[in-house]
Amino acid sequence: MRKIITIVLILLGLVLLAVAAFFLIGYFRPKTAGVIINTNPASLVFVNGEELGRTPVDNKMLEPGEAIIKLIPESFETPLTPYETKIDLVPGIQTAIKWDFGETPDASGGEVISYEKIDKGDTAIAIISIPDTAQVAIDGQVKGFTPFKTSSITQDKHTIIVSFEGFVERMFDVQLREGYKLTVVVDLAKSKEAVQEEIEEEIEEEIEEEKGTVKILSTSVGFLRVRSEPSTLGEEVGRVEPGETYEVLETDETTGWYKIEYEESEEGWISNQYAEIFPTPTTQAETN
Repeated sequence: MRKIITIVLILLGLVLLAVAAFFLIGYFRPKTAGVIINTNPASLVFVNGEELGRTPVDNKMLEPGEAIIKLIPESFETPLTPYETKIDLVPGIQTAIKWDFGETPDASGGEVISYEKIDKGDTAIAIISIPDTAQVAIDGQVKGFTPFKTSSITQDKHTIIVSFEGFVERMFDVQLREGYKLTVVVDLAKSKEAVQEEIEEEIEEEIEEEKGTVKILSTSVGFLRVRSEPSTLGEEVGRVEPGETYEVLETDETTGWYKIEYEESEEGWISNQYAEIFPTPTTQAETN
């Protein structure tokens, strides 16, 4: 009887030891981190070079630590710009990424929301934006400009609006937690009007770069015909001599011919085959 009791006690001890080991292993094992990813349009998701799936990604559990997230949009009509970012995955905490793809990086935007531990009982929020000095409104009230930080905020759900003139504003909800600082990195996309203005400015700069001075080169007939149109089909309206120079008024995008004022108040087109263009020299007044 005593022997049976001893065996039972030994078995019971082994069971208790196994249960304790199970809980200790679970306690010391690093907790996983959650990630939520939403994009517009849908995209393929890669984490540290490995394909995770496609969006939406709803609380996918990953190993904590630094991770490189790459999002490749699924677009069959207009080519869109992929997005890549580096985030720090915190054990037991969700990191959320929301991204709207555009045709260029400037036309794309979104936010990355993450947490980090602070003193127990404290609550804080930090908002960083690209571009900097964007206006921050919390629950409908303007609070300041980025980079924005405050610990005078309740551990509750709040609506954030980040805006900057010439950019599309971002509005999103966040949940603040006791003992954590919430950090939001907001990337603002340029508005369609601002993008169009940039395109027009680039076109104007290209036109300015195309302007300059042309020197007439030698021809087989000893002169170069000036025509009414940028083509050999255009009517001859004048002639210029080799070695002469003229200011370029316009460059035809199709033929590359140059428009010049060959006589006072008389304009026409000359072939770029027999004219060498030079940049217009910058005057001292322009450089000051």
